[in-house]
Amino acid sequence: MAEEKVILVNEKDEQIGLMPKMEAHEKAILHRAFSVFIFNDKNELMLQQRALSKYHSPGLWTNTCCSHQRDGESNLEAGTRRLQEEMGFVAPLEEKMSFIYKAPFDNGLTEHELDHIMVGNYNEIPNINKEEVEAWKWMPLEMVKKDIKQQPEIYTAWFKIIFDKFYNFINITDESNS
Repeated sequence: MAEEKVILVNEKDEQIGLMPKMEAHEKAILHRAFSVFIFNDKNELMLQQRALSKYHSPGLWTNTCCSHQRDGESNLEAGTRRLQEEMGFVAPLEEKMSFIYKAPFDNGLTEHELDHIMVGNYNEIPNINKEEVEAWKWMPLEMVKKDIKQQPEIYTAWFKIIFDKFYNFINITDESNS
């Protein structure tokens, strides 16, 4: 099977090419990605623990799911597809924001992504794909924020960056609604 390709983009999120995923991570080239955050009716975030067999960040906790869009796939289509593949369910998603980040890993790979943040709501038990996900749990946002400060080593590099930006975005949104 051919290696999955990522969509190379410029800082305006305009597609400028395709590249094998591993090569893009080895060369730290900017590419399009997405991160899905699923909340329940108690406003708890569904976290996943990455499978122990993953080639980077195995066993670390992160957002509900994340991956890369395929060529010709919209952000919402990609988020819906990957949520089903990793967590075994579908939920309506809404795109909230996007930003660029860069996170190097100990194994020499680097995530350099223009990341689209999507949010959805779900209240059931997921049917996780054990090749992708080791475990899952619900956590209130305040507890996630405190836990990241107390135990940063158990969370993925990108989740810590994204959560900080996303958490601040939620608070700004909440304040403007009150």
